[in-house]
Amino acid sequence: MAKKVNIGLVQMSCTSDVDANFQKATEKIREAAQKGANIICLQELFKSLYFCDVEDHGNFSLAEAIPGPSTESLGALAKELGVVIIASLFEKRAHGLYHNTTAVLDADGAYLGKYRKMHIPDDPGYYEKFYFTPGDASPGDAPVSERDTDGYRIFNTRFAKIGVLICWDQWYPEAARITSLMGAEILFYPTAIGWDVNEKDPIINEEQYGAWQTVQRGHAVANGVYVVSVNRVGREADQQFWGGSFIANPQGRLLYLAPHEGEVTHVEELDLEKLDFYRTTWPFLRDRRVDSYRPILKRFID
Repeated sequence: MAKKVNIGLVQMSCTSDVDANFQKATEKIREAAQKGANIICLQELFKSLYFCDVEDHGNFSLAEAIPGPSTESLGALAKELGVVIIASLFEKRAHGLYHNTTAVLDADGAYLGKYRKMHIPDDPGYYEKFYFTPGDASPGDAPVSERDTDGYRIFNTRFAKIGVLICWDQWYPEAARITSLMGAEILFYPTAIGWDVNEKDPIINEEQYGAWQTVQRGHAVANGVYVVSVNRVGREADQQFWGGSFIANPQGRLLYLAPHEGEVTHVEELDLEKLDFYRTTWPFLRDRRVDSYRPILKRFID
């Protein structure tokens, strides 16, 4: 695998026209590839508006099979451009069973598999439990080969070992830790999050974005990995998606920060060889007291 890898992130706005969104994403993937990207990550549910702001059965018509037409098209594009594509899609697994899922297409066009979002929010403007079933958790001792669609997982792409988590997963250090322990060198977070336009207190808005960025930079530090967070941008209903996509190194330093407004296609070089330096300088994995962590399996320690 390459020691240095160019990461492309696509921060874009969406409309109600699914085909137009897909075409825009395709064009931006080409733009990122032209800029030298090896791995390109799209935002959460890039094909549509963020429909989870309402509970509407009609939105289930947006779902699709994975693998399916979208992954076939993106796989062909990945092969043509020689890039890895990380694509967040609304998956129909069976009648009445749907997931918030990210598919990974390797640089030869091969479909490497998918990750199903594990943590599902249910809050004003984010009614995801109405639509999405959480991903199935794999037994901790299950072989990686048996984790094709279940639980946390990594993808051995042409350019790097990557982990993919999705939006609400961002707030959970357990998800980042497990994925890192499986060998991920880079954690990717396709995301759709923003400010409530009815919120009048600017400090609350500032704190919310700051918390979102800070917790993910903490995952980079605690696990000695790079973190790439790709958010959408623009106004949809009562949400002002805050953009602010970023890339952090294993000590949490921002290598790139996108603006809160405007579409961005950015490419950043990451040096994977430095992971050993970071992990030996701050050997957090060495000093983990795995024998003391059983209480974390409880919902709450009364």
